[in-house]
Amino acid sequence: MTAEFKDRLGRELNQFSIILENSQINQFYQYYELLDEWNKVMNLTAITDQNEVITKHFVDSLALVNAMGEISTKEYKIIDIGTGAGFPGIPLKIAFPQLKITLMDSLNKRIKFLNEVIEQLGLKEITAVHSRAEDLGRDKDYREKYDLSVSRAVANLSTLSEYCMPFVKPGGFFISYKSGKIEEELSSAKHAIFLLGGKVNRIESFTLDGAEAERTLIKIEKVSEISKRYPRKAGVPGKEPLK
Repeated sequence: MTAEFKDRLGRELNQFSIILENSQINQFYQYYELLDEWNKVMNLTAITDQNEVITKHFVDSLALVNAMGEISTKEYKIIDIGTGAGFPGIPLKIAFPQLKITLMDSLNKRIKFLNEVIEQLGLKEITAVHSRAEDLGRDKDYREKYDLSVSRAVANLSTLSEYCMPFVKPGGFFISYKSGKIEEELSSAKHAIFLLGGKVNRIESFTLDGAEAERTLIKIEKVSEISKRYPRKAGVPGKEPLK
């Protein structure tokens, strides 16, 4: 771990009043090194500069505390849908070790990377699952079993809601990470959110200290059980978003 890495991560996390132990900062550095190494042989992220990884991956992932401050202390069960290289699930696990996290991705080679990170960092109560959201969302071991579903995946909010809401138990939340202006997308997704048993609870916009683009967290509460009709068959939510 370099002093520059430690200083920058600590400084940027001050924005969210997150203070890490040295052991946690070292885990983030290990994660960065693994990401950099594996990214040379497979496409994990287009962001490779150390400072940008800190800001746009690590700190952005932990910005979840803006919409759900209690995540820092509660033993929530969380599923990260379309996790890719592990964002936001792995940063959340490093910073808040009491969380119980499932990482889900549809590409098996990413799952191999995630399992390597989990092993190398010595993380407990975190698993990586190879599946599509539409299939796993119908599995009784996963359906409506989570306090929180999160996603930084790039898809419209209607599609993301159909991917993520089936995992959330009534009274829990789905939180979507978004960039830029979201008013139109949010407006067109409201009926889909209603059909999936949800309602918009809170919208939190912010700008990261090390970046210029505005970020938004859309917090959707699961107010009722979801209809057995959802999620629809694999591929349909992406091609034909609910309206």
